[in-house]
Amino acid sequence: TKTISKCYIQVTGMTCASCVANIERNLRREDGIHSILVALMAGKAEVRYNPAVIHPSAIAELIRELGFGATVMENCDEGDGILELVVRGMTCASCVHKIESTLMKTNGVLYCSVALATNKAHIKYDPEIIGPRDVIQVIKDLGFTASLVKKDRSASHLDHKQEIRQWKRSFVVSLVFCIPVMGLMIYMMVEASQLADAHAHHNMSNEEMEALHSSMALEYQLLPGLSVMNFLSFLLCVPVQAFGGWHFYIQAYKALKHKTANMDVLIVLATSIAFVYSFVILLVAMAEKAKVNPVTFFDTPPMLFVFISLGRWLEHVAKGKTSEALARLISLQATEATIVTLGPDNVLLSEEQVDVELVQRGDIVKVIPGGKFPVDGCVIEGHSMVDESLITGEAMPVTKKPGNTVIAGSINQNGSLLISATHVGADTTLSQIVKLVEEAQTSKAPIQQFADKLSGYFVPSIVAVSVITLFAWIIIGFVDFEIVEKYFLGYNKSISAAEVIIRFAFQASITVLCIACPCSLGLA
Repeated sequence: TKTISKCYIQVTGMTCASCVANIERNLRREDGIHSILVALMAGKAEVRYNPAVIHPSAIAELIRELGFGATVMENCDEGDGILELVVRGMTCASCVHKIESTLMKTNGVLYCSVALATNKAHIKYDPEIIGPRDVIQVIKDLGFTASLVKKDRSASHLDHKQEIRQWKRSFVVSLVFCIPVMGLMIYMMVEASQLADAHAHHNMSNEEMEALHSSMALEYQLLPGLSVMNFLSFLLCVPVQAFGGWHFYIQAYKALKHKTANMDVLIVLATSIAFVYSFVILLVAMAEKAKVNPVTFFDTPPMLFVFISLGRWLEHVAKGKTSEALARLISLQATEATIVTLGPDNVLLSEEQVDVELVQRGDIVKVIPGGKFPVDGCVIEGHSMVDESLITGEAMPVTKKPGNTVIAGSINQNGSLLISATHVGADTTLSQIVKLVEEAQTSKAPIQQFADKLSGYFVPSIVAVSVITLFAWIIIGFVDFEIVEKYFLGYNKSISAAEVIIRFAFQASITVLCIACPCSLGLA
C-alpha cells in the first residue's frame, strides 16, 4: 500500500470559485498528489499526497506557479474533527473505560475522553476515515445512547441590547441633570460680565462691590457660606454621580483591581475628586460662615458623564448593527440535511434526516427544490438553478450541473440535486464568514488600542502633575506669601497664612486634575 500523508497549505490571492477550480484542476494532474480540497473563505488547501514522490514545499511551489501566494501550514491538527457528545446510560467507571477503549481501537479516532460526572464525551477524529455518525453508532452498539451537544445557534452572545439600554439610561439621567447645571453656569457668566461692566464704569469701593455681588439672586446665601447656586449645583450633581456614573465606577474598580489604568479610571478620578473637593470646601465655608462663596466644581461631573455616556451608547448601537447582520447570517444555516445511500448506477437505496453537524465529508446529500444547501459540496446528479445571492450578491440564479460546486446556505430553486459534501461543519463558507465577522467584532481598532495605551500612562502622569502643583504652591507660598495673596481673592482674613497657602495649593492642584482628566483624548 502507498503511504499517504496530508498537509495544509495557506493560499492567498484567491478571489472567487474559479480560482479554486483552477488550483484543484491543475494540482490533480501532478504526480504524487492524491486529492486536493481548497476552501475559499478560509484560504486553505488540504492536500493528500505520496511523500515518496512529492513534498509539501513542492506542492506550495506548484500553487505559486499558478499565480497565488502559498505557504505550508505547520500546525496540521486543524484538520482533525472535534466532537462533543452527550452520552446517556453510563453507570460507573467501567462503562467509561469500555467506551474509551472501544473508541480508541476504532480506526480514525485519534483521542477520546469520557467524563462520567457530566455525561460528556470529547472525541478527536480524522474526518478522512471516520465521521460523527460512525462514532455515535459505535457508542450505540455498546448499549449507550449518544447525541450531539446542542449548539446555541441564536448568536445571543452578540446581543448588545442590554448594554444599549444601560448606556442610554446613563446618558438620559446625566442629561436631565446636566441641562439645569449648564443653565446656571451660563446665567452666572452673564451676571458676572455685567458686574464687571458696572465695576469698570463706576469706581466703587470693594464693600459696595461685595454688596452688589451678594445681591445677585444665585449668590444669595441660604446659610452662611452656602449660596443658592452652590446648593442647586450640589443637588443636581448627586444623582448624576450616583446613577449616571454607576457603570463607570464598576469598570474602574475592576481595572484598578488588575493594576491597570484605563479611561474609566480617569473619568471616575476626575468626577469623584471634583465632587468630593467641592463638597468639602462647601462644608468648610459653612463652618467658617464665609462672606464670599467658594468656587466649586459641581458642574464638572454632569457635563463629563453626558459626553462619555453618549459616546458609549453610540458605540454599542453601532456594534449592535453589526451583530444583527451577523445573527442574520447565522440564521441562514440549514439545521437538517437529508443523507442518501446510493447503490450501483446512482440508484437511491435509502435516505435519512440528520442534524447538520452529523454530515461528514463524502456524504451524499439530497437537496429538494426550495431547500437550503446544508454544506458546501459538489453536484453529482441533477440540474437546477441556485440562488447564491446571500453569499455572492449575484441576483440572478446560477445554473448547477454535475461537477459544479455549491455553497452552504444558498437556496435550491427548481430541480432536485444530489451533492457530495466537501466542506462540513466549521469549514463551510458560511461558517468562515461568520467567524471572520465575529473576529472583526472582537478586535479593537488600532487607534483605540493606542488611546488605551496612552491613558495607561496618562492617568499616573496627570496625578503626578497635580501633586507637583500642590507642593510647588506650598513652597511658593511659604517663600513669598504675597504671590498667593494676589491670586487667592476674598479669602477669610481671620485664618492663618499657612492655612491660606495650603488651601490655595489644594485648589490649584484639584483644578489641574479636574481640567486635565476629562481630556479630549477620553472624549474622542
